[in-house]
Amino acid sequence: MRTYNRDAVYQYAEKWAFSRNPKYYNFDSIGGDCTNFASQCIYAGCNEMNFDRNNGWYYISVNNRSPSWTSTEFLYDFLIHNNGIAGPSGSYSYINKLEIGDIIQLSFDGKNFTHTLIVIQPGNSVQNTFIAAHTYDAFNKSVYEYGYKEFRCIHIEV
Repeated sequence: MRTYNRDAVYQYAEKWAFSRNPKYYNFDSIGGDCTNFASQCIYAGCNEMNFDRNNGWYYISVNNRSPSWTSTEFLYDFLIHNNGIAGPSGSYSYINKLEIGDIIQLSFDGKNFTHTLIVIQPGNSVQNTFIAAHTYDAFNKSVYEYGYKEFRCIHIEV
């Protein structure tokens, strides 16, 4: 049976929140590194990629990766629709149901979700739920501190 090691997610996020793992390309200068970092954290917890060329979630190199590894919308679609055969899967959740290693995605215009955060300290509201993130590097930052219009939560089920 596959498991999701939430402690490993936390440790990875803590280690790399303010630096970059040289195993992965840094996307800061070409659209942002937030979903790349979130994918790395998720991978640290599940240790399994999905190499399906059309609908997978994987990173081999900067030129050989799935869209879901680095794109907010594609990551959401992969997690929500993954049938669980390989790689992580997730389900829509509420802020007060999240655990360490779950995902919050933000929309700044109320339409498009463009920023991915990894939960490192769950709470019962955005004020007391804390995250780690890249692009605008953060560790132990309240979701409330972001100037977003909408947010959505994804519980990683593996």
